[in-house]
Amino acid sequence: MTDDLDPVIHAPARLRITVALAALDPQDQLSFPRLRKELDMSAGNLSTHVRKLEEAGYVAVTKTHERRTPVTYLALTDQGRSALQTYRAALSAILQGVTP
Repeated sequence: MTDDLDPVIHAPARLRITVALAALDPQDQLSFPRLRKELDMSAGNLSTHVRKLEEAGYVAVTKTHERRTPVTYLALTDQGRSALQTYRAALSAILQGVTP
């Protein structure tokens, strides 16, 4: 039954990132430092997991500058929102003892 759980999202750190970004409105973004603080993760750890989510098409990464300072913004893509919804349904079915 755990085969129904998306392995990209299932890793605890990536699940936390995905859920945090899903709490935003679809058009909103969160800065990398703010997400890092919210999740209490190291920059390297967060960066590694964000890269995996980005490669899967679940997270959009936007790099820009604000007053000559580089800033990275993160947002959950529509594909990421859909994947999280599917993941939640599969997890719920497992918890209820139902085959999804």
